[in-house]
Amino acid sequence: MHHFHTLISKLSQLPRGAWAMAFLSLAVCVCVPPAQAQQARQADGVQQLQQLAYDWLQPALASSLGNTSTGPLRPEVVMGTLDPRLKLAACYRVEPYLPTGTRLWGRSRIGLRCLEGQVRWNVFLPITIKAWGPAWVLKRNVTAGEVLTEEDAALAEIDWAEQHASVLANPENWVGTQASYSLLAGQALRQNMVRQVPVFKPGAQVRVLSKGNGFLVTVIGRAMTHGIEGESVRIRLKGGRIVTGTVRNGQVEDVLL
Repeated sequence: MHHFHTLISKLSQLPRGAWAMAFLSLAVCVCVPPAQAQQARQADGVQQLQQLAYDWLQPALASSLGNTSTGPLRPEVVMGTLDPRLKLAACYRVEPYLPTGTRLWGRSRIGLRCLEGQVRWNVFLPITIKAWGPAWVLKRNVTAGEVLTEEDAALAEIDWAEQHASVLANPENWVGTQASYSLLAGQALRQNMVRQVPVFKPGAQVRVLSKGNGFLVTVIGRAMTHGIEGESVRIRLKGGRIVTGTVRNGQVEDVLL
């Protein structure tokens, strides 16, 4: 207490402006505990790591997203935060990297490892990668099995990375297909949402062709599954034998009799 009064006495002898600045400095020193100062330094360190990861992502995204049939996608990075319980030792060189098996698409993560420091640490920073681009969005609800027409959807910008299924960016990929399940207005058309219209249904009589060296055999069988153009189908022949072939031009080919 004696030392405090002595300090105040000396301060009172200073000019008015200098006294105010000295008192303000004293107040700042007294009011910021060491623990809070340490937290502030840690927060600055976390922000620097996030900025390092963000800067590293920019050229990586440019090569990762590339061009699509509709043009380049516009990337957007949403940075997550490191676990606040982490206490990372000082590091002179930190290297960002993409963990094995990780893709810069949707919810992902970036690795950060210390290469030069007293403690070699390795942490993962969660990120979300959005890829904005044009896609066909439904204008109305569509029931399962309904055939889609070009009037059913309109172009709009969406986040391609919101789901893993591929976006059907070209109309020829979805016009004339069936809805795999009930779809809602506002949904962007993706590969898992549609299927080809069957050429024939289970139970239908179909022509079966088997070719060989210098011969061609044609028989009639009954379809056991839906016949989709270009896909495999199972056929039951007259004697009960089951064969497999490929649907082409409304018939089944490439069958071994």
